[in-house]
Amino acid sequence: MNDLTAKLESINARIAGACAKVQRPVTEVRILAVSKRQTVAAIRQLHAAGQFAFAENYLQEALEKQAGLQDLALEWHFIGPVQSNKTQEIANSFSWVQSIDREKIASRLSRQRPGGMPRLNVCIQVNIDREEQKSGANPDEVLQLARLASALPGLSLRGLMAIPRASSTPDQTLQSFRNVKRLFDQLRDEGLPVDTLSMGMSADLELAVAAGSTMVRIGTDLFGPRA
Repeated sequence: MNDLTAKLESINARIAGACAKVQRPVTEVRILAVSKRQTVAAIRQLHAAGQFAFAENYLQEALEKQAGLQDLALEWHFIGPVQSNKTQEIANSFSWVQSIDREKIASRLSRQRPGGMPRLNVCIQVNIDREEQKSGANPDEVLQLARLASALPGLSLRGLMAIPRASSTPDQTLQSFRNVKRLFDQLRDEGLPVDTLSMGMSADLELAVAAGSTMVRIGTDLFGPRA
């Protein structure tokens, strides 16, 4: 067993333990491997261990990796801030975009998604703690943006993504996750077909699972420190 396989098994065990504590089926939670600043070789090793969904923050870096991994059936997620001048390449190159934060970006991705490709899966990024320096829609903007995204051709609204305030205590982080889950439930109550709650990373995945996360974004605890 190589080191990456062991790390993937460790994350799976942590998820299983977190699910057991709140009586959730472990199948409800997916791992998204955050591969920014990691090598093509490391991604290949993790794929060989059974991981197929990978996330990137920077477009050019992602495109270079995709070119070197065309022989693998990988699911690519874009999780970084989306700039208007990058939407066409993102719409052409990813299966998921988890960082929709405004109408302009959703509309451009919809318009630029090639017709021969499946709909682009999208999540709205929520700035749940209203931090000035952080990307994401404010909580009171989420419902309107979700309604728009769900109606746009070429897009498939899947849910919400959020990153709580980094300086929070565990109790504060858990409350932030619960606030995101409350927004997610509101979208469902409005009849929007959302199924994905992307929250939780290496340090706080147990709290995220307890609050209802269905996708945890893991970088350091899978790949080790970034270059």
